[in-house]
Amino acid sequence: MKLTKIRLTKDASNRLRFLAGKTGLTPNLLCRLGFCLSLAEPRTPNPDDFPEEDREFNRYTLLGEYDSLFIALLKQRCSEDGLPIDLLPEVFRAHLNRGIMLLQNRVKGLSDLAELVASAQKTSHRSL
Repeated sequence: MKLTKIRLTKDASNRLRFLAGKTGLTPNLLCRLGFCLSLAEPRTPNPDDFPEEDREFNRYTLLGEYDSLFIALLKQRCSEDGLPIDLLPEVFRAHLNRGIMLLQNRVKGLSDLAELVASAQKTSHRSL
């Protein structure tokens, strides 16, 4: 498994710039939030829908100190979806791109983001 660089689609890259401008948050943080949104979706994203065509991230810069947590979450999701571990790089890219799109559809500013996080916290507390 070689997952060191992740490239976004042009659309996701543009959406990420828009989100960063509206929220003032770094692209890395926005990518992490979007990735989690995508993992929460029931449908598996198709990697073929997200060509590698624009902005490139170093995985360790993107995920930071939470790298092992995000990779564990992705491996769990791949297992639940019945996907082989060798598809991890493609599935990661698909979730990242889809997540940015989901985030941009839900968040227009910091107040929307605060509501999204608060809602996620309530949901996670109910499931415990």
